[in-house]
Amino acid sequence: MHIEEIFRTEHGRILATLIRVLGDFDVAEEALQEAFEAALEQWPAAGMPDNPVAWLIGTARHKAIDRLRRRARLAQKQDEIARHLELLAEEEEAPVPEDRLRLIFTCCHPALATEAQVALTLRTLGGLSTEEIARAFLVPASTMAQRIVRAKAKIRAARIPYQVPLDDALTERLEAVMVVVYLVFNEGYAASFGDRLVRHELCDQAIRLGRMLVELLPSRAESKGLLALMLLHDARRETRLDGAGDIVLLEDQDRARWDRAQIDEGAELVEFALREGRPPGPYALQAAIAAVHAQAPTAAATDWAQIAALYDVLARVHPTPVVELNRAVAVAMSAGFERGLALVDELDHGGELDSYHLLPVARAELLRRLGRHTEAAESYRRALELVSNDAERRYLERRLREVAS
Repeated sequence: MHIEEIFRTEHGRILATLIRVLGDFDVAEEALQEAFEAALEQWPAAGMPDNPVAWLIGTARHKAIDRLRRRARLAQKQDEIARHLELLAEEEEAPVPEDRLRLIFTCCHPALATEAQVALTLRTLGGLSTEEIARAFLVPASTMAQRIVRAKAKIRAARIPYQVPLDDALTERLEAVMVVVYLVFNEGYAASFGDRLVRHELCDQAIRLGRMLVELLPSRAESKGLLALMLLHDARRETRLDGAGDIVLLEDQDRARWDRAQIDEGAELVEFALREGRPPGPYALQAAIAAVHAQAPTAAATDWAQIAALYDVLARVHPTPVVELNRAVAVAMSAGFERGLALVDELDHGGELDSYHLLPVARAELLRRLGRHTEAAESYRRALELVSNDAERRYLERRLREVAS
């Protein structure tokens, strides 16, 4: 295992333990960074230690002690902190699993703005640099740095506890955590802006966080549903774009290139989430829909009636305009394009999705299939006014040319 791999896989676990011991995000991050720098200097010559994680924790701990001793503002506390850390030396040989759980609930505390929750989660548990996070979300590094600094300051000022919520609040807070993880995945799966539709690094980070939730909260069915949903969508990543970076529709993708191991894992998690969740949650239901798509041998063999039925349940459990739009498409594919179009038009008249480009996209696609090309062209133009991703823009422009010619 190389140092880079250890950083990628163990950064969040080690940092979570250091934050618990030190009680300070910045001191923990600085100490861990110095520990990795020391590893880069020492390991190539001396060899990797038998337990590299324990070495990094011990080194970071000593770096933190030195740093705290140098800080005049902590002069009165330095002996107390140093003694406390030295007493913990024997028991801090490995990260404590619950530390990561404490950290993710701290990063996703409702007192923080959503964008701050996402940034702090990726910075601490994901191990991404400020520059990497800024690049992924297409904002200046200085802007992202300010978000992270403000989030840490808010945690200190509001005295947000570094702990897992008690059982009566855990479900509510877990929902906020899952929302953040899924936001990260969605931004990777279909980027809001820029020339790349798929940002693999964000998908990978979200799946890693999802696995962490399942590992740390094994009895929570909905966390398994979330992980299943991400795995099933991500299984198609290699086929979603062609060699030129243009979109390939689900029905046209090469299913032989889908990641079968991820599909099998996702399907197994879906079964558990549906069986144990009473009633099943929105992530489990969305994952069940994704599983129907993923397990169909061909596009023509897709069980659209089952998908429509699952959307009926999802619309009751988690009623949102976007769910209703997806349900309308499933109805169109299972019960006829005219019927689905009527549902899309009803949503359109409601006005809740006026700025959502996928509504006119769905309407245009149904009109195109019905041969109503003039109306389809009008909807494609409307979608083009709303879309912000370059790959999606190119797809819509190609469709517009087809129906307008």
